[in-house]
Amino acid sequence: MKTQGINSNFSEAGVEALAVAVFKQEKATSPTLKELDKLTGGLLAPIIKDEDFKGEIGETALIRFSAKGKVKASRLLLVGVGDKADYNAASVSGVAGAATRFLRKRNVKSFALMPRCEDDAATVAQSAAQGYVTSQFELDKYRTQDKNSKSVDSMVLFVEGAEESALKSGLARGVAIGDSMNFARDLANEPPNILHPTEMAKRAQAMAKETGLKCEILDEAKMQKLGMGSLLSVSLGSEQPAKLIVLKYEPKKSTAKKGELLALVGKGITFDTGGISLKPGEGMDAMKYDMSGGATVLGTMRAIALLKPSVPVLGVVAAVENMPDGRATRPSDVVTAMNGKTVEILNTDAEGRLVLADAVAYAEKQGATRIVDMATLTGAVIIALGDVNTGIMGNDQGLVDEIIASGKAAGEKFWQLPLGPEYSKSIKSDIADVKNIGPARKAGTIIGGVFIQEFIDKAKWAHLDIAGTAWCDSERPFQAKGPTGVAIRTLVNLVERSA
Repeated sequence: MKTQGINSNFSEAGVEALAVAVFKQEKATSPTLKELDKLTGGLLAPIIKDEDFKGEIGETALIRFSAKGKVKASRLLLVGVGDKADYNAASVSGVAGAATRFLRKRNVKSFALMPRCEDDAATVAQSAAQGYVTSQFELDKYRTQDKNSKSVDSMVLFVEGAEESALKSGLARGVAIGDSMNFARDLANEPPNILHPTEMAKRAQAMAKETGLKCEILDEAKMQKLGMGSLLSVSLGSEQPAKLIVLKYEPKKSTAKKGELLALVGKGITFDTGGISLKPGEGMDAMKYDMSGGATVLGTMRAIALLKPSVPVLGVVAAVENMPDGRATRPSDVVTAMNGKTVEILNTDAEGRLVLADAVAYAEKQGATRIVDMATLTGAVIIALGDVNTGIMGNDQGLVDEIIASGKAAGEKFWQLPLGPEYSKSIKSDIADVKNIGPARKAGTIIGGVFIQEFIDKAKWAHLDIAGTAWCDSERPFQAKGPTGVAIRTLVNLVERSA
């Protein structure tokens, strides 16, 4: 996939199709549309006038016209972007993605995009390139027939008057982020017989070698020595051994304050049967994506390695398979976590918090002063927020606010849920320090958060519950059905803000 930035001669870009952003209720007499109407020989204006195209977000309309002079293109694609007041650089990702997916189905190999966004040109370019790359991801990796092999090989981005160096830089950054999102999405899409903890660790090692990250894989013996009884309790019923994946990014010259270190920690349950607290059979196949939090960490660390920000970042992924057998953890078992706290396990299907307990404690022991963990942790967050917002909570409002602001800049939505001693009381155990579930059907997402909080000592910490946003159940104009790579753009933005 190739990208190029230009600042003039949009219609003469030398591509098969032109794509232009159109605002809701925009008139065909606006200067941009008037010029394009002239290019198409008057074919555009009637579509707008008759309201065959209204400019709603993701709406598309294709116009075929006879090219003249220096114009190679013979198709003009209108892409709706909604209200102009709500349109910004982050929105351009969806515009580029919608244009790419529409044209790809029609076997168009190259197009030029006019996003018509007045934000910083480099940021617009980054968003466009990311959308162009991620829109071409598909689920059909293992099909031998009916594969969607079509691709759009080239996108030319037009931003009038922009510095070409800014466009080039932004496009390169967007490709790096988009490729890293697709790397994470590919991991999340893998069948669990292929992507077990050992394979996830191997892929992390290969990615680290490719991008220059430091990588260490802790096996079960090392984790046992460190006292990670909470994490290892989840792995007892599986023939696949658990792995703790540790990635380190260290800039050549750090601008971080002395002693400060951000850690990204992910839940990597490569398949979740629920263990002895067995899940219903219907829908259990979706539990292959219970490692999406870990995939997010790996994708983010890949992007960070390519973009090279000036602050160090630690990535930790707890890769575990949760299976039932004669050795598996039973409801009512008590285990001891890395920080010395004892945990009464009342439900083995509340396993994500058990692996994260030791993973966040490990990150803090490695020197992390700020920790962001992410996990497909609770069904409750889907009931509360659907697939629109990621649930967020934490012990430091400043960190939570930074993540929400980074999400807004990147085009991802977060909604804060409360923590507090009233919720923490509900996980106090009669026979151990804490129990891994709270009262039935009450504040399930928050209870998962306050449990993880028990294993944070002094670090500033935020928890992202991505259970509702890590996967989409149907195709979107800019995105295939399946894994979304959620939070990678936000976390990259957060890291670069720290720099």
